[in-house]
Amino acid sequence: MSQKPTLETVAKEAGVSVPTVSQVMRGTGRISESTRQKVLQAASRLHYVPNARAAAMRSGQSREIGFLINQLANPFNAEVVSGVVDLLEGEGYLVSVLDTRDDTSRQDRQLEAFIRHGRAGLLWVPTTETQREAVELIAAHGIPTVTFLRHLHRDVDHVGIHNADATELATGYLADLGHRHIAYLGGTDLTVVRRERIAGYKKAMVQRGLSPNVVWDCDDNKLAGLEAMQDLHRSHPEITAIVANGDMVALGASLGLTRAGLIPGQDVSIVGFDDIQDAAVATPPLTTMSVHPHKLGRKLARALLDRIAEPDMPATVSEVAAELIVRETSGPPSSQI
Repeated sequence: MSQKPTLETVAKEAGVSVPTVSQVMRGTGRISESTRQKVLQAASRLHYVPNARAAAMRSGQSREIGFLINQLANPFNAEVVSGVVDLLEGEGYLVSVLDTRDDTSRQDRQLEAFIRHGRAGLLWVPTTETQREAVELIAAHGIPTVTFLRHLHRDVDHVGIHNADATELATGYLADLGHRHIAYLGGTDLTVVRRERIAGYKKAMVQRGLSPNVVWDCDDNKLAGLEAMQDLHRSHPEITAIVANGDMVALGASLGLTRAGLIPGQDVSIVGFDDIQDAAVATPPLTTMSVHPHKLGRKLARALLDRIAEPDMPATVSEVAAELIVRETSGPPSSQI
């Protein structure tokens, strides 16, 4: 097996010195265009790729970002990651994404791995049982960090969502359509995000003097949403509208209604949360509270770049408002049609 190409082999191939190759690869120094092209062509022939880790060790500056997220399989998270990667790669950073699956032990191992291998910054959705020691670990190593969705500590930058306001708006919208029996569907644990969303739902219900709250647990995926919707309808046939914990649950609930011979938006209205791409192309298209996940990912990445550029600035908290996007899964109760 041939040896991998190095600065030395590129220099020999191009007929120049090693420092000249190094300067061309880093884009520094006063190198003539003809020499630069000669080096780049030699590097291409030899399939040379600069060793970013070695360069980082020499300069003391890493160009790699770590992203710890919960449940990467959820399309909302995947779209957020896409936004993060699009912005950071455009700024010359490589993004490493790991899925904690809301497991604190797994998260701790992943945090330590990022520290061992050196990262320029960290984007982080903390697990529900994250301990203070994890924050102290990151602080001790001076890693620029921005938490996402779950605000962990006042001294750490954060990007999140106005969850309670969004579900209050969704519930009020359904009430204004004439619904009096509205349930909250989705989620199993009282994470800070779900707790806030349920609080917004309950607030709207109380303010409008509506029927007792019905909070129905289920995992945040389509299959769970489908089965939970069918169980909910059997247990509470009076329910005519659903505020969902997320779009995946809402899409599953819509399928559950269809399988039961009911029409989403007519027999039972559904409002999701996130506005993933599938929401607009589903049959029927899903009414949802949109937070534009790809743009949210770019906002998250920008917050980290700001922290890297100004490490001593005060911690910032930025929460985005959700926008109600009305599609075909919502309408007045069938008794009013």
